[in-house]
Amino acid sequence: MALPSLLKLFLLLSSFSFLACANSVLAGDRDFSIVGYSPDDLTSINKLIDLFESWMAKHGKSYENIEEKLHKFEVFKDNLKHIDDTNKKVSSYWLGLNEFADLSHEEFKKMYLGLKAELPRTESSKDFSYRDVVDLPKYVDWRKRGAVTDVKNQGACGSCWAFSTVAAVEGINQIVTGNLTSLSEQELIDCDKPYNNGCNGGLMDYAFSFIVSNGGLHKEDDYPYLMEEGTCEEKKEDLEVVTISGYEDVPENDEGSLLKALAHQPLSVAIEASGRDFQFYSGGVFDGHCGTELDHGVAAVGYGTSKGLDYIIVKNSWGPKWGEKGYIRMKRNTGKSAGLCGINKMASYPTKK
Repeated sequence: MALPSLLKLFLLLSSFSFLACANSVLAGDRDFSIVGYSPDDLTSINKLIDLFESWMAKHGKSYENIEEKLHKFEVFKDNLKHIDDTNKKVSSYWLGLNEFADLSHEEFKKMYLGLKAELPRTESSKDFSYRDVVDLPKYVDWRKRGAVTDVKNQGACGSCWAFSTVAAVEGINQIVTGNLTSLSEQELIDCDKPYNNGCNGGLMDYAFSFIVSNGGLHKEDDYPYLMEEGTCEEKKEDLEVVTISGYEDVPENDEGSLLKALAHQPLSVAIEASGRDFQFYSGGVFDGHCGTELDHGVAAVGYGTSKGLDYIIVKNSWGPKWGEKGYIRMKRNTGKSAGLCGINKMASYPTKK
């Protein structure tokens, strides 16, 4: 009974060995479609192996040994099946073979989320400065207004809360001063204790409070990102910092209030990003299945409408290869107060005088 399995393994290993040589030439020439594969790639095991090798070359992947490579290939196949099945069912968004295609969903969630929504939120001012705003523009994109830095990559560190915080601070600083300055997530990871916990998660409101009490946040160039926790470097106190005056919370589960604030500045928001479709999102207006158990901090940087679908523009921190060059458009006007993936539940923003 063991012979067929051994034979299959031998053939698979032989295919890997042969294709590893062949793809040193071919991988760079593959014309990846918008989703990273074609229907023909799914027709045989050899073509799947070819696709896997090409994907490895595209994303610079390598593995310790053949056992790990075989395991990753099985994960890759399972993820590809989910991607292809989903793309056949949905029309407003699509999934693709991105750099996370060799991670099981459980591995991905452990590595790339990090919001600690169970922590009690700090008491911000009860004021909501934008309460009386009327006549909102139909379209807002803070990227085009110069208030959004390049997409960053948190890596396998649960520091999304720091990236969400920093994006909002970078935004209000540019709006008030005219200067777009990339700021340090690493300073928050290293120094914002004990409520926030570095690569093990945190909350944006605590981080805003820290920036106020700390007298500001350093530039990213002066305190660069490590993708891991470091030691708080207090010796940098003589370098220039960017300050905020405080922060305010958007009224919970109120999309109208969220849009009022978003029309005036980028926001820190929390979402549930643990759905499998989120891992492989590649484009379109996302309206896939997700709950409201908040586990990921991101930044809302605009809103608009496309083909009758209203959306919020969200800046993620998984690098520019994910989604729409690092962004996702998430459907709004869902009829649910919490919004898609809970995006209306825990929004906040820094203030700067």
